[in-house]
Amino acid sequence: MARYNGPKTKISRIFGEPILGNGKWLNKNSNPPGQHGASRKRKTLGEYAIQLKEKQKAKYTYGVLERQFRKTFDEASRIKGVTGENLIKLLEARLDNTVFRLGIAPSRPAARQLVSHKHVTVNGIIVNIPSYQLKPGDKIALKPKSNDNSSITSQVRGKNPKFNWLDWNETEKQGVFITWPERESVPENIKEQLIVELYSK
Repeated sequence: MARYNGPKTKISRIFGEPILGNGKWLNKNSNPPGQHGASRKRKTLGEYAIQLKEKQKAKYTYGVLERQFRKTFDEASRIKGVTGENLIKLLEARLDNTVFRLGIAPSRPAARQLVSHKHVTVNGIIVNIPSYQLKPGDKIALKPKSNDNSSITSQVRGKNPKFNWLDWNETEKQGVFITWPERESVPENIKEQLIVELYSK
């Protein structure tokens, strides 16, 4: 799956939920995309199709390609603990996702762009790799020059209080990745066990 740049509502309609953060039009038309819309008879999905769809949902949600997603899954399977929960933890610990969670960027694609364009620092060092894996204690901020750019700082809205694995200092405009998130704290509606079953075949 290449990076998707098409209509976001179309993807949301495929999965029946606003996974890309745009639920406005999904409420207007929740039918799956296609020429015949709601009138088309759709087959009941088999076990493999359900598992594959769940993996695609996770990939679209976090903006990860297949090779990178598989690499993350392999790493999750090597870590002590439940593989599915480890997968979500690793996806949440990505730098682009954390920039989004901290409220520095309004969406994951916007966060990815900020990181790629060298606007973000980790522990005072510029990091331009969106998939960079953060560790507990890492400090995330905009570089000083970017902090003076009103077009960037105007997008900063601050962290949602429910993301308790992150801390945000409004005065210093700096966030801290405190710890790995617990699965129940992550709001994404992803059935990670189906992904584990898919890769276990």
